[in-house]
Amino acid sequence: MKLRKIAQRFLLPQFAVTMYYGLKYGAMVSPRAEVELSPLLTIGRGSQIGSFCKIKATDGPLAIGRNVSVGSNSFISSEGGGVEIGDDTMFGPGVSVVGNSYKFDRLDVPMCLQEKTSKGIRIGRDVWVGAGAVILDGVTVGEGAILGAGAVVTRDVPARAIVAGVPAKVIGSRERESAAPPGPGRP
Repeated sequence: MKLRKIAQRFLLPQFAVTMYYGLKYGAMVSPRAEVELSPLLTIGRGSQIGSFCKIKATDGPLAIGRNVSVGSNSFISSEGGGVEIGDDTMFGPGVSVVGNSYKFDRLDVPMCLQEKTSKGIRIGRDVWVGAGAVILDGVTVGEGAILGAGAVVTRDVPARAIVAGVPAKVIGSRERESAAPPGPGRP
């Protein structure tokens, strides 16, 4: 298994991977992206993976929905808990989706040698993830949410919420203004 991964990574030209995902899923993967060939990875029709992205699905399922746009230099990695990205979601450049973490409770063992954990990440449909945002393991992002540029998302994000900051906090909502009760200046 390891020999196969090594051969695939260093001997398989990236244009072959681009053609594979284009023919199998109808997705556009930049020949300058590093996308693993894995039975655990699915990419929806009409999705686009930008230049210099790294998509890893060796150790857990990674499902990218239809019409998803992943900006250049983004990193998406799934582990045992998996990563799901809903249809019509947009990622700006430099987004990181990290589907694992390390335990760090033992002081007698280096952190990198301690157990990995993976709760998984779920990103709903029609989500906009701003440039440089980071989504950490265990997070669920609700449908229609906006994650501001540079946000570090460590907790679940409600549907249609707008979040920003480090750590990300809710700063607004995409709920329709017409749903708001009448008030000063509103008919």
